[in-house]
Amino acid sequence: MKKSLVALAILAAAGVASAQSSVTLFGVVDVNYAHGSGSGVGSSSKSQITDSGYNSSRLGFRGTEDLGGGMSASFWLEAGINPDNGTGDVTNTNNQTTGTGAATAGTQGLTFNRRSTVSLASGLGELRLGRDYTPQFWNQTVFDPFGTNGVGTTQTLSSSIGGNALTGVRASNSVGYFLPGNLGGFYGQFQAYMGENNKNGAATEKDGNGSAIRLGYANGPVNVALATASTKFAPTATTGKIRSTNLGGSFDFGVAQAMALVTRDKVDSTPTSVTGKGALIGALVPMGAGQIRASYSTYKTDAAGTPKSKKWALGYVHNLSKRTALYTTFARVTNSGGAAQALNGAVTAANARSTGYDFGIKHSF
Repeated sequence: MKKSLVALAILAAAGVASAQSSVTLFGVVDVNYAHGSGSGVGSSSKSQITDSGYNSSRLGFRGTEDLGGGMSASFWLEAGINPDNGTGDVTNTNNQTTGTGAATAGTQGLTFNRRSTVSLASGLGELRLGRDYTPQFWNQTVFDPFGTNGVGTTQTLSSSIGGNALTGVRASNSVGYFLPGNLGGFYGQFQAYMGENNKNGAATEKDGNGSAIRLGYANGPVNVALATASTKFAPTATTGKIRSTNLGGSFDFGVAQAMALVTRDKVDSTPTSVTGKGALIGALVPMGAGQIRASYSTYKTDAAGTPKSKKWALGYVHNLSKRTALYTTFARVTNSGGAAQALNGAVTAANARSTGYDFGIKHSF
């Protein structure tokens, strides 16, 4: 049960303004034992106590103020945490490699890397500014039975060459617009973000700039959405671009919810360009107080050798209450064409297999 705190009345410079406000503290603490093993020459295995095997561990604050006339203002500050060791997650300030500062081991403090936004909403939709999830990521996580968490995370995200843009999940310095929620099931998000570089004629001046859009329809058992994004970068003396497009859908049959996703990423650069394609099919199956999760995902590129990775994942979540759950997941990935994807921190040889599993507990508040 989330804790709601009644905020103090806001004092205006010209007097006292009355407006209903609320601030909520929320979070997730998820810790698990994770093991991964590789195969082939030079392979290794790894065991660790880590986090976020079922839900991403986080600590957040959000609040809303009713401005009257159907308008509201809100904020959202959400920090990723690592409860296995007490550190916070890193963030990125400019959607480029230069914006990810390396902290001294053991000293990474709390950063609101997951989301830090301020919004203004009305019957016309919501305008949102700050660091936020990118439209193309929503399809990856919503239509993945494992929610892009833990060893079962879809290979369409784990192998994605589109992640090179550093905006595959979130973007900093963004301006976003969300369609209102009264459109008969239709929904949408548009986002533009900036790398905030000086205009000096250099090939890198537009690095980290990009835009994305997502449009979908959800009504009853059906949910389907299409998203596309483009982010600029400069791999050499000339500018480049990373484009990502995905289409996902789900249908709830009652006895099970089926999911599917197809993705396409293209890295345009000099002297060569690379295209990656991926797909996922999966399902969520209710079982008593728990849920079975299963998926098969694959991703390949047209780089030399045509690297390809295929993953099977199977898991079970047992809910002890509405806020606490035990879970386990097993996954295996097979590689070909020179790919060497491995699970849970293990190392595997090119064209070899890797297996991994998680056992954990999640508590939300």
